[in-house]
Amino acid sequence: MQLPIVRYRGAIHFIETEDQLRRALQEIRCEHVVGFDTETRPTFRKGQFHAPSLVQVATGHAVHLFQLARLDCSHALAEVFGNAQIIKAGVALARDLSELQKLFPFKPENVVDLGDIAKHRGMAQTGLRNLTGLFLGGRITKGPQTSNWSQPTLSPKQQLYAATDAWACRELYLRFENLGWLPASQHP
Repeated sequence: MQLPIVRYRGAIHFIETEDQLRRALQEIRCEHVVGFDTETRPTFRKGQFHAPSLVQVATGHAVHLFQLARLDCSHALAEVFGNAQIIKAGVALARDLSELQKLFPFKPENVVDLGDIAKHRGMAQTGLRNLTGLFLGGRITKGPQTSNWSQPTLSPKQQLYAATDAWACRELYLRFENLGWLPASQHP
């Protein structure tokens, strides 16, 4: 049996101006937990490297998409990642954070890798798609995953794909919290 496709269905804010950046940061500061992910232009040759192109942050109200080449979001994102009052939840975050730290300095605080929690609970498959299937009852399409995330304008499909990944991370965190799977320090 194939699981139904799940997609984020809320507001997506593509951050293009300083005013939009300020409003996004105000909303994120009010959250207890946000979902977090990045997208990077794919490499097709051995030894080729690309920095992250997009950072996605999901709140309870919207998903904010920060295209790093479009607007300097480094100060705002450094504040979010360094804020110990906000839990940043995602899957396989070590590389994402390491690559972002090459672009701008920050010290990550209160980051929760949901894959590590699932692994600690004895699960063998701990990727975002597997966890989404097991805990959210649906599957995430992979179509735009290997598209060019560094192009100046992202298609609606790319924006929805990116928003869905960050949203799913936040939803998985909330599900793990309800299951009592999080360490005491990770929830109020």
